[in-house]
Amino acid sequence: MTLRILAAFIFFTRLPFWRLAEVPAEYFKQIVCRWSLVGWLTSGLSVLVLYVASLLFPLSIALLLAIVTRLLVTGCLHEDGLADCFDGFGGGHDRTRVMEIMKDSNIGSYGVIGLILYFLFYYTLLHELPLHLAGCVMLTGDPFCKGVSSMLIDRLPYAREQGKNQTVYRPMTGGERAFSALFAIVPLACWLPSWSYAWACLFPLLMWDGLVRYMRRRIQGYTGDCCGATFLLCELSYLLGFVMIYHLSL
Repeated sequence: MTLRILAAFIFFTRLPFWRLAEVPAEYFKQIVCRWSLVGWLTSGLSVLVLYVASLLFPLSIALLLAIVTRLLVTGCLHEDGLADCFDGFGGGHDRTRVMEIMKDSNIGSYGVIGLILYFLFYYTLLHELPLHLAGCVMLTGDPFCKGVSSMLIDRLPYAREQGKNQTVYRPMTGGERAFSALFAIVPLACWLPSWSYAWACLFPLLMWDGLVRYMRRRIQGYTGDCCGATFLLCELSYLLGFVMIYHLSL
């Protein structure tokens, strides 16, 4: 269990967890169920920077530093997937062409525009919240949306014969689903300011369902890039729902 968790932190972050122990390659096929646990670290570090920076800078600067923190911790892993998906699904007219574009390491116009719009929405929505709620939405949204996104590998087959990193995720067992759900839901119980904000959880579930249907129709499966893109779009939809509930409660 320890090595499997370590494999997830090695893969999903750029922190030097690989120095702790050598992890067999087989364990990297079982990391998606531990994605929500990794979210505790990425969101926790981001919020720590947010609160410390808020003591020294305006909220706008503190938010930017918090966003940059997660990008540095993850090595822009998910953002790379989002850009590839925008390029592939935007520029490809059939399954073969979509897959070819997504595999290309060069970023195209769809990817650039997609990332610009994503960060504009993400930053603007966070800036609409007071400091304590911005921290709450980051602490809860990251793990929860990673847990939601992890279900992608159970709903769709892998669309390629082999992953970019020679790793193809295997479907989760019942115990692994429970593990993923536990670490996705616990932050909601701990950090939501009130249970009225739990309605925001419906937004990433609806986003996930729409993305699954779209991927099934376009490429008859998912790729690693699709996992990263699904997480970011689910998290963005969660933030949208959170901000909507906040404004309705004013």
